[in-house]
Amino acid sequence: MLGVYSHPCVVGIAALLVQVIARLTHVPAVLETVRLILRELEPEDTDELARILSDPETMRDYPAPYDHAGVERWIARNRKRYRDDGVGLWAMILKSSGELIGDCGITRQQVEGEFLYEIGYHLRGDLGRQGLATEAAIACRNWGFRNLKTDRLISLIRPENVPSQRVAERNSMTIWKQIDRRGLRHNVYSIERIMT
Repeated sequence: MLGVYSHPCVVGIAALLVQVIARLTHVPAVLETVRLILRELEPEDTDELARILSDPETMRDYPAPYDHAGVERWIARNRKRYRDDGVGLWAMILKSSGELIGDCGITRQQVEGEFLYEIGYHLRGDLGRQGLATEAAIACRNWGFRNLKTDRLISLIRPENVPSQRVAERNSMTIWKQIDRRGLRHNVYSIERIMT
């Protein structure tokens, strides 16, 4: 019987499970959904996050994809946001595999002179159209209204970014207004807190 447990496949699976469990538990979860864990980004996430933020297709609505140093700065900027604002983009971890598959969270943005909380998200391209970004964005919306002193949450989305528009719409957001931001046109999707 002992031979079964020492078989290379079993040992390999056990080692993988240990890595997945360690990956899921080394940083406390901020949010958890049916399929996802959202947790703070760590410097060790750089290589995995670079798969997303360096992908030209995923980042087509940004001025350019990020290089490795840009991803490091992205993580550092969000870690500063956690300290300064209590929010930021969080690592999106797929529970079934323990993989970092994107980021989603809330950031404080200045829009036409007013500070607003924005729900933002980036998802690995091969995992699109599975409702993962929507699942994360809805969890962020619910968390935001529970934990932040705000009556409005927004998402800043370029008019040509149809997938992100669909996520915002599934998150019960509608276009509030259009703005020019960093020389680019953006739709400001918005949802207001429902007063009970």
